[in-house]
Amino acid sequence: MAREAPEEIAQVGPPRTTVPFMPDLSARPIEAIAAILFAVAVVHTFSTRQFERLARARPRFARLWHLLAEVEIVFALWGAVMLACLVALDGAGAASAYVATLDFTEPAFVFAIMLVAATRPVLGLAESLVRGAARALPFERGAASTFVVLSLAPLLGSLVTEPAAMTLAALMLRDTLFARPVRAALRYATLAVLFVNVSIGGTLTPFAAPPVLMVAGPWGWDFAFMIANFGWKAAIAVVANAGLLVLVFRRELAHAGAADVPADARAPAWLTAAHVGCLVALVIFAHEPRVFAPLLAGFAGLFAATRRHQQRPILREAALVACFLAGLVVLGGQQAWWLQPLLLGLDEHHVFVGATLLTAITDNAALTYLGSLVDGLAPEFKIALVAGAVTGGGLTVIANAPNPAGVAILREKFDDAAISPLALLAAALLPTAVAAIAFRAL
Repeated sequence: MAREAPEEIAQVGPPRTTVPFMPDLSARPIEAIAAILFAVAVVHTFSTRQFERLARARPRFARLWHLLAEVEIVFALWGAVMLACLVALDGAGAASAYVATLDFTEPAFVFAIMLVAATRPVLGLAESLVRGAARALPFERGAASTFVVLSLAPLLGSLVTEPAAMTLAALMLRDTLFARPVRAALRYATLAVLFVNVSIGGTLTPFAAPPVLMVAGPWGWDFAFMIANFGWKAAIAVVANAGLLVLVFRRELAHAGAADVPADARAPAWLTAAHVGCLVALVIFAHEPRVFAPLLAGFAGLFAATRRHQQRPILREAALVACFLAGLVVLGGQQAWWLQPLLLGLDEHHVFVGATLLTAITDNAALTYLGSLVDGLAPEFKIALVAGAVTGGGLTVIANAPNPAGVAILREKFDDAAISPLALLAAALLPTAVAAIAFRAL
């Protein structure tokens, strides 16, 4: 999200005064417009299936309806409208100055990580780990495989970052559980558990989960702090959520086991090591553009040179996800005027619930970033804020940055090639409750 303080973002009008932690009713015109457009974008994300139906009912404008049904372009579309309004109100210079204050590291990082994680060498390594772990469990193969994907992959996200964990888990689910038709209830339950577990599974370290990364530096949270206050609780919730799903749908998971990969289809060990090394390097240098860009270019060259050991790159899916996140950054950068006072108006006993609910309608990293701008917060408030932000990360597509990656990979397996936001929200209530209990009761 935006990396500058709210007061320094887009100075496109006269200064205004605020009462600390109270909603500011004197918003600048562009901020009021941006808030309205943000609300429209949220409603739009809940309406994508209606546009798919319109495409079938009115084929004359089918291309337009299909475009509006792409959930990944929603925030990019309305973010562009907001920038057009800013140009109309204050000129192109103000729009350019506003965009210059924004940080697009996250969209670029997710784009790169999706491309690398979805390659045959990395995916083959992940599948081998899943098969090995599944054989050690006393479950039927399909149930064991699903359990491992929904538990091990999210926890590995604390090392390889949440976007990589989401990409790997979604691809493995696409090729196993979702390879054959399954009931809608199982599809949505699996997607909900995946989203919630990835959101909380990245909290074992201070760099893997976007909402944690936003505050770890300013608040001095290190590895030991994360393990003591978040990590072990998150691990319990991740395993519990995956176990509950397997228990409820155990009979329908019989076909979900991954097929053994023929020896001649496996990538050479040296190529797998090179891809893993590239993945790790991208994680380490995510915030160093002068290193990150050459790394990505080098990976593209390696991919082209080893094409016979690769599969189709997910360029379209990665580009759409990056587009979604970039639009969220543009629109989200103008929401601080109402979001920060609303959030920080809560005490430490209610901020957990408030952050969980607010995460459903905005990126959870934006919430924690706004909190990091305020001095003098109690340690308990900080922990509750971040815990609430990651707990609500599976409620909607926009709640957590990696979620659009999962949607881009799995949505073709859903009816009308669209994921119902309301069905996802309903399915996510139970795993979200499990996460809430783990963070607040343990």
